[in-house]
Amino acid sequence: MANAVSHAPLAERLRPKTLGEVVGQRQLLGEGMALRIAFESGQPHSCILWGPPGTGKTTIARLMADCFDAQFITIGAVLGGVKDIREAVERAQVAQQQGRRTIVFVDEVHRFNKSQQDAFLPHVESGLFTFIGATTENPSFEVNSALLSRATVYVLQPLSPPDLEQIIARALILQAIPPLEKAASEHLIAYADGDARRLLNTLETLAVAATQEKCSEITDVWMQKVLGERLRRYDKGGEQFYDTISALHKSVRGSDPDAALYWLVRMLDGGVDPRYLARRMVRMASEDIGLADPRALHLALDAAEVYERLGTPEGELALAECVIYLAVAPKSNAVYKAFGAARAFVKNDGTRPVPMHLRNAPTKLMKELDYGKGYRYAHDEEGGFAAGERYLPDGMAAPGFYHPVERGLEIRIAEKLRQLRERNLQSGAQ
Repeated sequence: MANAVSHAPLAERLRPKTLGEVVGQRQLLGEGMALRIAFESGQPHSCILWGPPGTGKTTIARLMADCFDAQFITIGAVLGGVKDIREAVERAQVAQQQGRRTIVFVDEVHRFNKSQQDAFLPHVESGLFTFIGATTENPSFEVNSALLSRATVYVLQPLSPPDLEQIIARALILQAIPPLEKAASEHLIAYADGDARRLLNTLETLAVAATQEKCSEITDVWMQKVLGERLRRYDKGGEQFYDTISALHKSVRGSDPDAALYWLVRMLDGGVDPRYLARRMVRMASEDIGLADPRALHLALDAAEVYERLGTPEGELALAECVIYLAVAPKSNAVYKAFGAARAFVKNDGTRPVPMHLRNAPTKLMKELDYGKGYRYAHDEEGGFAAGERYLPDGMAAPGFYHPVERGLEIRIAEKLRQLRERNLQSGAQ
């Protein structure tokens, strides 16, 4: 038995046996926190654990089964299907007859289609088993609303550097790895990027190599030689990461396609999740291009979708196409500035009542109280514009949040606004 344990993967040997041994997730498992209370309640409930890889989703599900002395059934949504669900139901029925609870854990539940997810519903509702789903994707978009409504969503966070240091310390106590030089430990923690599984798998690789080479200490130089391309060139959570994404954003803003492409490839080569880069490009399209070229936002969203469909490396070409387009597109931060100005104004202003003519009047009483009285339906007016009509609260001066620039489509938007303002003036509006 001891021999079997010694040959178990390091991640399995260090897997927490009690709730107190879980590293991280204090926002859920600390004293008085939501998931801790659920464990202490004595009654398991269906839930969805949402968080990045290597944050403890499977561990928490297993501990819940241990806590309630429940049969633990795992279904992997990547390879699983209706047959696996049917078998889980049959095993749960047998356990129920024996007076034992069952927890069905579905890893990567977002990969199940609607009908597969629906197959759990009647059994969750009947109490045959407790359903626990794990997902790295937003369950609001990837999990059926019916199943989502029957499960509590718990959000797990990436492990912090101190959390990862604690895991390394446990591996050292277990004598599963040689001592680590401080620089090697820091580099390894940066590479793990909050993912305990990645950290443990890499530690195991280093331990095997150290045994073969009779290495008594893992130094930073030796570690980089052993891992080679697996170690990225910069700290994904540190200053260099933010400097590089800043350089990418500023190259796009500065309309330099070569520089933008260079920094994009640097980050891809450095191991950044391409989905993160896709999200940043959506932000760039909104912040730095805006209405000067609304197609930029569509292209950024399309590039993100293409990457989701094709993955690496094929999908990265769509990101390259997008970043070049963003760099050469006309630039405007008018929307970005207008939104910021509006938020600042509302934060500091009082809560002004909605003018009566703009209020909705779905009932007879509201109409009698003059809700909606005097409202002019713009579609019935000349050019689809009710010249002189006011849409701001009574007594509020026009704040002038939005000022289009004279670039791209905003040239035409600025001209249109000038025409509408002229018509307002001609109508006698103040």
